[in-house]
Amino acid sequence: MSFYDRLIAETQAARDAFFSIPIVLEAAQNGVDRDLYIAYLTEAYHHVRHTCPLLAHTLAHCPKHDTAYRKALLEYLDEEQGHEEWILDDIAHIGGDAEAVRRGDGGWPVRAMVAWVYYAVGFLNPYSMLGMVLVLEGTSVDIASAGADAVRKRLGMIGEQKGFSYLTSHGTLDREHIVFFQNLVNTVEGEENHRAIIDTANMVYELWGEMFAKLARDAEKRNEQNAA
Repeated sequence: MSFYDRLIAETQAARDAFFSIPIVLEAAQNGVDRDLYIAYLTEAYHHVRHTCPLLAHTLAHCPKHDTAYRKALLEYLDEEQGHEEWILDDIAHIGGDAEAVRRGDGGWPVRAMVAWVYYAVGFLNPYSMLGMVLVLEGTSVDIASAGADAVRKRLGMIGEQKGFSYLTSHGTLDREHIVFFQNLVNTVEGEENHRAIIDTANMVYELWGEMFAKLARDAEKRNEQNAA
């Protein structure tokens, strides 16, 4: 069994739990309202803006002898530049306050997720970053494009690209990244490194899932307040 196959097997339960979260299913199938979509983009911004700093942090801790990993990190860095600005443009286009989002910090699940990966890379194992990559790119492949179409329909914006650039671009880009990722993780050697990747992936599945669950709870509270 390749390490990639083992990684998928040992994170499958966490992945299944993520995709059983009601709001994840609802968003992919039926879309969400404008407020909830902006809330999602806000949380996405607050993890995406850390992507390049996290990659640079990982590169600084990467073993010098692992040239394949170092090269991959540099490629990821080049590819991910500026993606957070796409999200702010989407927020502004659908009537959200992009500058307020830029000045904010995000909810606790995203803060905890980002903080964990910084810690894991810097103090535990630099290969931990690959666990986060598996989850965020893997889930976006499965939900981004379908989710964008469902949200467009829900908001009466069928056919529009503006407001959906982050979702649609990642649905396409991350399909290519998955093959790249699969080849990369299969070059990683050592049980300690393998365990670090698996552990971080399971942690990120749970925290990323909690981000969605919190969005649903917050939306329910807003609806109750609006109805009062």
